[in-house]
Amino acid sequence: MKNRQRALLAGALLLASCAVLAASKAPGARKADERGLPRYGMLVFSDLCINADSGEFGGQRITLQRFNEVDTVLYEYTAGGISWPVVASDVNIDPRGRQMYFTVQPPEEDERTISGKIVEGGKALVLDGGYCGDATVPMRLPLVTDFGRKAGVCRACPPQKEQKDAPAASNGGA
Repeated sequence: MKNRQRALLAGALLLASCAVLAASKAPGARKADERGLPRYGMLVFSDLCINADSGEFGGQRITLQRFNEVDTVLYEYTAGGISWPVVASDVNIDPRGRQMYFTVQPPEEDERTISGKIVEGGKALVLDGGYCGDATVPMRLPLVTDFGRKAGVCRACPPQKEQKDAPAASNGGA
C-alpha cells in the first residue's frame, strides 16, 4: 500500500514538473514584446490610406511570405497610385524574427535597402528612416488582420520643426 502511494506521489510530481516546463517554453510564456515573426506563413504590414483631398492611396504595403526554403517579400508603395508589387531580393530576417531587411529596385528607380524592426509582439513593423521627411519620426506599418476593411483616411504630417541655423535677430543694442 505504501509503495502504491509513493508511486502515485512520484507520478503526480513528475506530471506537475512536466506541466511547469511546458508552460515556460510555450509561445505565450514569453512577453509579447519579445515575440518576433512566426517562422512559417504569410504576413502583411501596411499603412495604406486614402488622401482626403485627392482620393488617391498613400503609404506602403509589405507582404512577407515565410517558407521552409526561403523568405520572400512583395513591396508596394504609392507614387500617385499604388505601384505594381516589386519582388525583393536579399531578404534577411534574424533568427528570432525581430529584425529584417530586404532590397528592392522599383522600375526606373535606384536600388534601395529597406530595414526595420518587428515590435509589439509581431503586431507592427517599424521601418528605419523617416516619416513625412523627418528622420526622427518612425514609419510604422501595422500588421493587417482584417483584409476586408476599407482603407482609412491618411493622417496629415506633423508640422516640421524649425531649424535653428539662422542667427537670432538683434535689436541693435537699443
